Amino acid sequence: MNRKVLCLIVNGFEEIEAIAPIDLLRRAGAEVVLASLTGEKLVTGRSGVTVQTDVALSDVKASDFDLLLIPGGPGVDALRKDGRPALLARQYVDSGKPVAAICAAPAVLADAGLLEGRRFTAHASVHGELPQVLPEERVVEDGLIVTSRGPGTTIEFSLALIRRLFDDSTAEKVARAIMV
Repeated sequence: MNRKVLCLIVNGFEEIEAIAPIDLLRRAGAEVVLASLTGEKLVTGRSGVTVQTDVALSDVKASDFDLLLIPGGPGVDALRKDGRPALLARQYVDSGKPVAAICAAPAVLADAGLLEGRRFTAHASVHGELPQVLPEERVVEDGLIVTSRGPGTTIEFSLALIRRLFDDSTAEKVARAIMV
């Protein structure tokens, strides 16, 4: 079964938090589509790495995807100001589809009202506005919400997404291939 992942990309995204999950999900067999918040084809991350996106967020049909992936980084501020990512996250959960957010991106989920009564983790930079965060947890799965702390937890985060979309066997195969 082909699984499709929608990954939101905006200037200032954290490269590791986007590229590692994209790479590992594709190794597992998922189709990962990079959607530009602004519609620009080329988007530059916080460390100056530029990626080419596949589609503008405005052209995306959310129902075509099985999982929403929101990387963190300084670009999360633009995601939050725009508002569409929070609405999209809410739409996914309401449709029974998982949403994954790493680093500061769980703040987008908070904006959507998706963290109330849930276990989650996030980067230290947003702990002040997310008082229920579990700061010591590396990856937290609670229902349809998957969160992770930051760049140092991307491999674990990515493998959790693979398990969710596929199965344990596929995640183990990818982990072996990258020598985890």
